[in-house]
Order: sequence, then C-alpha cells, then structure tokens
Amino acid sequence: MSKSSIQTSDNGTTHHDSFHDADSLEPAVHVAPVVANREEKAVTRSKFLVFFVLLLAISGAAGATYVLMEEEQQNEFGVTFAGLASEVSTVAGQKVDQIFSALDAYSLFISSQVQDDVNSSWPFVLISNYSKKSEKISQLLGFKSPALIIAPLVGEDEREQWNSFALESVAGSYQNSLDNEGNKFTVDELVNMTIPFVLPVWQRYPLEPGNIGLLTTCYDLLAVPEIADLFQISSVTFNPSLGFTQMLDTSDGASYGQSIIDSQIVQPITENGDIVGMIWLRLPWREFFDNLNVDGLFGMIAVIRNSCEIGSGEVADTANVLSFSIDASGAVFLGQFDAHDTQYDDHLLSRVILDSDLNADRLPEGHCVHKLTLDLYPTQELEEIFNTSKPTAYTSVVLAIFAFTSLVFLLYDYFVGRRQRKFMDRILKQDQIVSNVFPTAIRDRLYGSDRKGSYPRGLFDPLGGGLGSGEAPLADLFPETTIMFADIVGFTAWASAREPVQVFILLETIYGGFDTNAYRHRVFKVETVGDCYVAVAGLPEPAMDHAVAVCRFACDCIKTMKDTTLKLEVTLGPDTSDLKLRVGIHSGQVTAGVLRGERSRFQLFGDTMNTAARMESTSGQNRIQISQVTADLLVASGLSAWRAARKCKIFVKGKGEMQTYWLNTKAVKGSMSPKSMDDMLVASTMAPDSSDSQSNVVDGYDSVLDDVGAMTKTERLIEWNVEVLTSLLQQIIASRGEVGVTNNASLKEKEATIGTGDTVLEEFVPIIPLKRFDAGDLRKRQEAGSIDIGEEAKTQLRNFLANVAFMYHDNPFHNFEHASHVTASVKKLLTRIVKVDDGNGLTTSTDDVNLFDVAGHSYGITSDPLTQFSVVFSAIIHDIDHPGVPNVQLMKENTRNAQIFKKSVAEQNSVELAWGLLMWEEYEALRACIYHTEDELRRFRQLVVNSVMATDIVDKELQALRKARWETAFAGNPIHDASLTSDDCKATIVIEHLIQASDVAHTMQHCIYIGLGTRSSSWNVMLLISPAGPIPTRARKLESCGVFGVSSLEYLNYAQSNRDEWVRKGESLVKVYLAKYEERIKEQ
Repeated sequence: MSKSSIQTSDNGTTHHDSFHDADSLEPAVHVAPVVANREEKAVTRSKFLVFFVLLLAISGAAGATYVLMEEEQQNEFGVTFAGLASEVSTVAGQKVDQIFSALDAYSLFISSQVQDDVNSSWPFVLISNYSKKSEKISQLLGFKSPALIIAPLVGEDEREQWNSFALESVAGSYQNSLDNEGNKFTVDELVNMTIPFVLPVWQRYPLEPGNIGLLTTCYDLLAVPEIADLFQISSVTFNPSLGFTQMLDTSDGASYGQSIIDSQIVQPITENGDIVGMIWLRLPWREFFDNLNVDGLFGMIAVIRNSCEIGSGEVADTANVLSFSIDASGAVFLGQFDAHDTQYDDHLLSRVILDSDLNADRLPEGHCVHKLTLDLYPTQELEEIFNTSKPTAYTSVVLAIFAFTSLVFLLYDYFVGRRQRKFMDRILKQDQIVSNVFPTAIRDRLYGSDRKGSYPRGLFDPLGGGLGSGEAPLADLFPETTIMFADIVGFTAWASAREPVQVFILLETIYGGFDTNAYRHRVFKVETVGDCYVAVAGLPEPAMDHAVAVCRFACDCIKTMKDTTLKLEVTLGPDTSDLKLRVGIHSGQVTAGVLRGERSRFQLFGDTMNTAARMESTSGQNRIQISQVTADLLVASGLSAWRAARKCKIFVKGKGEMQTYWLNTKAVKGSMSPKSMDDMLVASTMAPDSSDSQSNVVDGYDSVLDDVGAMTKTERLIEWNVEVLTSLLQQIIASRGEVGVTNNASLKEKEATIGTGDTVLEEFVPIIPLKRFDAGDLRKRQEAGSIDIGEEAKTQLRNFLANVAFMYHDNPFHNFEHASHVTASVKKLLTRIVKVDDGNGLTTSTDDVNLFDVAGHSYGITSDPLTQFSVVFSAIIHDIDHPGVPNVQLMKENTRNAQIFKKSVAEQNSVELAWGLLMWEEYEALRACIYHTEDELRRFRQLVVNSVMATDIVDKELQALRKARWETAFAGNPIHDASLTSDDCKATIVIEHLIQASDVAHTMQHCIYIGLGTRSSSWNVMLLISPAGPIPTRARKLESCGVFGVSSLEYLNYAQSNRDEWVRKGESLVKVYLAKYEERIKEQ
C-alpha cells in the first residue's frame, strides 16, 4: 500500500470515505426498503382496484352498447313489420270490400238488364256478351280466373220448359263465349245431355275443358251442401254469403277449381224483391295475396281465421284456419293450420276483413255467418334482415376505445412505474450508501431529524455546513476503541500486470471475506483506501472487549487472505498467492462524527488513527503488530499469551521509539471459548446474504475447487495457463467451425517433416503472411465461450503444460513462474488491441465496419485467433531448459547446445524441445484443436519460431535486422515481395516487440532487486541501468506502433519511473551488491 493512500497528519487526523454498519449482531435494517415495500403493496392494490373498476366499466359499456344496439335492431324490425302488416291488412280489407261491392253491382246490372229485355224473364234469361262482362268483372276483382257462374232459380213447374230453353240457347251461349275466349273447341264437341236441376249452372266464366257441356252446365248447385247452405243464408238475408273453404266436385268426379283450398261466395240476384238466381264466385286466396301490391313486402305469415266452426274435432281445428307465406314475389299456401312462429306472438297484427254484421236470429237453425280475421306475423327471414353485425361492430368499437384507453393507461403506468422504480432504486441505493457510510446510530439520528421535518441544514449541501448553519455537528468522543489497519503487501506490483477487472476481482473477493469476518466479530468496516482495509471496534456503541474482538478479527482476515489468494491464483495468474497481509492494531480514544459539506461522511480523528497506521506500516508480512496499549488491554482481559514483544523497538514519527508486540495468532485461535464460538456462529447467521456480498460481485469465482489450497504453486500456474490456452482454442474452433482429430494424411506427413532443418533460426522469416479479416469469423468468436474443446484435448493440454513446467529450471527470470508472467503480459497486451476513437475512448463495437477498423488498426492480429494462440504459446515455452545465463556466456563456455545452434542458443533449444514435445503421439487431440490444415500448421510453426527468436534481445545482428524491419513497416520503406502486404510486415514486427516487451515486463511494472552471486545478476542489472537499454526501447516502440492503447503508455511510464529510481539509488545498490559478491568470493 502506498503511503499516500491514507493521509495522516502529525496531529493524528485522517479522512475516511465509508463506514460499514455492524454495531450489533443484527444486520442493518433500513427504513426505506420497508416503507417502499409497504407503499408498493398499497400502490399495487390501488392498481388492481383501478383495473377491476376499469374492467367493470368496460364490461358494462360493452354490454350496454350491445343491448342497446340489439334493441334498436328489434325496434327497427318491429316498426318495419308493423308498417308492412298495417299496409297489408288495410289492402286486404279493401280488397275484400271491393270484391263484395263488385258482385253486388254485377247482380244489379244483370237484374236490370233482364228487366229491360221484354223478351226475357227469369229463369229463361241469357246474358249477352257474358264472357266479356265477366272478364271486366274479373279484372275489377283482380283475379285471373275467378270461376264466375250465374245460376237462375228454376222451379219444379219450369223444368220442362227450362230443358227446352237450355237446349236451344246453350249452343249460342257457348259459341259466344268461345269466340270471346278464343277457345279451340266447337259447340258440337261441348254440348251434352242435361239432367234435372233446381239451381242449374248456366252461364260461366271462364269456360274450362272438362267443365263444359249440358251435363256440367246445368249441374244443380244445390246438390252441393256447402253451396246449398250459402244459398239458404242469402235467401233469408238477401245479402252475399261466403263459405270459408270448399273444393267443388261433381258426382262423376269432375272438379271445379284448383287443387288448393279456396273460399266461395254466393251473391243473390233479386227482382222485385224476390231472389231469381245467384252469382257464384270462387275466391282463390293465393291469388288474393299475390295481388296485394304492397311495396317491400317480405317474410310475413298471413293466417286467415274463420269465426264459424266447420266440422268437429281435428277437422274443426284445421278447417277454420288457412296459413300463407306472403312477400312481394307471391304467396305460398302453407296449410290448414296456424303456421306462424310462436316467438313472434307479440308482433301480431290482427284485422277483421269480412264481417256481414247480420243478426244471427234471422238465420236458419244450424247456420253461421262467416266472419274472417286476418292475422299477420313476421318470419325469421324478415328479422334476419335486421340482425346485422352492427351491435357487434359498435361493441367492438367501444371495446377498442376502452382497450386503447387501457393501453394508454398501462403505458402511462409503466413509464411512471419505471420512473418510480428508478427513483426508488436510487433512493434505496442512497439509503444503502448512507447505511454503509454512517454507523447505525448516526444513520438513525439522521433519519430522526427527517422525522422532525427535514435533515440538518448543510448536511448534504456543499456550502451549507459551518457555523452559520444553525445546526450543531453530529460528533462524539469515543474513549474506548481499537483500530486495525491491514495492507496488502505486493499489491501495487501485482496490479500493474493485471487488467482492471482482475484487480477488482481480487479486492472484492478479499474484502468481501473481510466484511463477513467483521459481521461475525461485531467490528465496523470503516473504509478501504486503495489496498488498505480499516476497521474499528468500540464505536458507536461501547464494547468492553473491543481489543479482543479486533485481534480475533485480524487473525481471521489473515487466514481469509491466505485461502482466497490460493484459490484465485488459478484464475488470476502467477504471484497471486504471493500476496500477503500486513496488519497493525492500536487502541485509544477517537473523535468520530459527520463532517458536513460536499460528500458528507463519517470520519474518525485522533492520535489513535495515526498510531494504528504506523503499526501497520512497520509490521511484517502475514503478521499482526499491536501497540503497548492494545497489549495491556489483552493482559487485562487475561489473554497475555496472545502477545509477544518485538526484540527491537520501532521508531514512530512524532512519538519516537515505541515498544510493540506481535500478536500470537496460534494462541488467539486456541483460546476461543465455546461461548465465543457460539456467538460467532450466531453472528455469522445474521450476516448479509452471501449473494449480496462483495465477494460475489463477479460471477463464477466462487466455483473454484476447494482443493486448490492443496495444490503446489506450479500446479496452480499450470491450471491458470490451461484456462488461458483453452479460451484461445475455443476462439480457433469457433472461427474454424469444426473440432476433432483430422485424418489428413498429408498433414501428418507435414508434421513429421516440419522443423527438421539444421537450425530453428534458419526458419526465421522477416514477414509472416497472416489471415485476412473476416467479419463472419469475428461474429462466430463472440460465442466461443460456449464451445467445448473436449475433455481429451483439455487433459492433453494440462499434461503438456505439466511437462513444459518440468522442463524449466529454477533460475531467476527463466523459470516456469517467469514464463507465466510473460504469458500474463502477452494476454494483457493482446486484449488491449482496440481501436482508439476520436474522443480518446476505447470502443469494441461489433458491426462490420468497426470490426474491420479494429482488424486494420491491429494489422490483422485480431483477425486470426491462431496468431494470438501462437504468441501466447510461445510465451509459455520460450525459456524451456534455459540455463539462466545469456547466450554470450553459453558461447564462451562452448556448451553442447552452443555447438549445435551457434547463436540464439537458449531460444532455439526451447523451440526444439517444445515442438518435439507437442509432436508426441499422445497430444494428437490437442494438435487437432490448434490446426487442421497444412497452411495452419505452417503458420503456427512460423509464428512460434519468430516469437521465441524475438526474445533474444541481446544479439546485435538480430537487433539490426529488427530495426531494419521496423523501418520497413513504420517508415514507409517498400516491400519487395508482392505476395506480402504492409499489414503483414507491421503485424510480424508488432508480435515480436509484443513478446519482447512481455519478456521484460516485470522490470517495467515495478522495481525488482535481485541478489548478486549468480551468473545472471549483472546482465539483469544492466537491463535497468542502461539509458538506451532494451527495456525503455521496447516500451517506446509499444507506444509508437499505436496498437495497444493505454497499455503501451502504462509500460513506458513504469520503465521511465524505474529508470529514474535506478539513477537515484543504483550506485549505492551496486556497491552493496559488489561488496556481497566479493565477500562470497573470499568465502569460496
């Protein structure tokens, strides 16, 4: 931890930004969430009520609309039917009246014509032009063939004479009628013998075949009972009479009329007050209704009812009723029954169309004057005309309006709710911040002020605090407290080699564990400043065992630190388990309160804070240093075994020398009583849910195997490298689109022959052609995380890396741990290959244009995952079997490898060993994941050779060659090979400088001092001392190639900073090293 991270002054004041609430076993209970939940439930109930009322309104409005529209249709149907029925009944009544009036006029005409003819007398009369006159009467009646007959009344004494008259006159009468009617028959064919009669059929209209001749012409109408009854009634009343239904038949089967049921009318012919004959008329009801001529007539049932009972039983029921279906196209006889639909009974329109209005007393016994009533009913067909979709349509419109209104309401409610949720989330977050910044007692005092009406003036006003605010500050003196400072040793160096996300993963996981310990031990988390964790016990609620609680808490924090770093090394890489915790504890009084103004917070002031910080800064790794005051409190609590005095006193600024103590962690752990264990168990159950803990902010890091702590450091590094290479293999497979061992025979032959030349260095090429940009591949690789490389391939990868680790020697800067450091740096730089936009920000857009820009900006390095894998692979294997000395020394010693390779001895040897290992048969599945074609194999081999050879930064010839290629790539010098591009040249040289910079990244990240006495010492010291050495040069080239974003500046700043520190301290350090070296030589 840097000493600037916590600012202390001589008077012991310090500033703190947060406070973790743990003043009781119970976790902080926030008022705001409770109120929010209660109000949210009330709002939800109100919403449900509004929705229910709205639903009722919609249902009521829709139902009312539908009912009203249905009623409107029914009313329209009823009004239309009533109008049509009224018109039909009126026309029918008028037509009946017209029929009887016409018959009465015709009878008078006949009677007067006979009286005017001196040669005629009844019954011996013959109406001239009878057919023409009857045709006019038929037209007046509106019938096409009404069967109009004149029958004179012939007495018994007149029959002989009538027979002679009939025989003489019938031929002439027939001929006249035949001429008028255009009949084709002759008189001779029609004349027949006569029979006895009383009321003979005489003249008739029209003449019909089968009803012509004397036999039928002189047929006695009185032989028909119904006609005889009608004639008897008319002879008494001298009025026309109507028979309801009748079908006329002769004794020989001849039929008068059609095969439908009609009515018949008898009109008496009188002369001087006596009945001398009658007119018989057949009334066809179908034609009667056909000729009503009512516009728009449709779908109506006409029922004619007779007031006189005809027959008895079932015969009476059917003989008294006739039913017709009538419309504008005509009438259809339905039968002798009431055929209307009973559901339309309430639409009945009834009218009497025939009423003789005769006194029944005048009638002969057993006779009845017929009274006809016309009942009209609508039909379903008529109603269906009015049963339109209008009710449904109007109801749908109403529902649509309400639905739209509801949707608007829901949208409004949604947006208001979203705004309220955002507002409430912000309020809750602010409440959480307040609860974290201020202790419970202080927070409750703040909320208590709110209950009185408002917060204290100036609390959150940057200009409102001070003497003029009128409010007293919230501040208290706490005489009995114990404060702990804990700093992570080595964090600055570790963090400089990591991505920001990894840094926060480490801090959140470690501090999350510390927070859990704080809850268990009733300790306040005061703040975290950088990598320093500050906690206190004894405030705001006094605690008698505050020193004991903090000591136990500190011991648990050291254990948490060890366990956490061991587990995280698998995911965060090398050196993670090397991080240690340095702890200092001091007890005393502090002044604590809320310093008002901008960013108001709870702060501690006093000498106790300053002294606790000094205890931490002078403590040791994984050790807890306590002051004399804290040690005395432990003794007073009967825990003297917990302390162990330091051999030497320490110097504290402003206080001089102080006697301090180490806390005996073993004694602390062994002295925990069952009661204290129970208290901690209860406290742990009251701690916040682990899902809310800071240790779980980043998903996936709690799933680390529990047995990680049992691994060696090398095993943990192997697992980390496995994860790094696995992620790159997933990218390769996603880009390629296939996985599995290939059966390509030519590829196997290529594997057997590649790299079999004299030396590896001969394979070095200035420019490597890389894969071109493919947007489709980049989009596929975005889903690479879900690809499984296969358990076999992963097992082979782990076994391969284990063999690689075994092949490393334990030499400074040339061991497997160093290779893992180089891998981490390479991985970091590769992830920083991004496009820098105009706003100096970093973008990672995935559209094709920006992807192309990123690929072009990185000269194609991001286009090919095999390129990235090759560079990382090279970083892992680049120092295999390295003896720990420069190549120059190896050449001087003329080692076996020096005799073989001549130059770049260690690098060529590493490539030979690693490649030979990879080509083992047992790594076939691993090789299948890396490459599938000869081109991929060739490119992989070339990238590995160039990358590993680039780590030889001392060879002057190689340096000159790289410098020339740099000028070719970035100074615009022409490329002579037309098959290669400028981007290929730039990418090749950038890859080489990337791995070079990573190889010496440890010297750019922080100052590392190594002891002399080994062959490699002077070489590593020169890397730092030389003003034009390779370290500043590599850092500057990383910056100048413009590929790595802020990382290049980061490395350059580190290199310059370390260079400046060597300028200040290098001379004295070298003297110390040389003295130690000379002393060791003398001992030998």
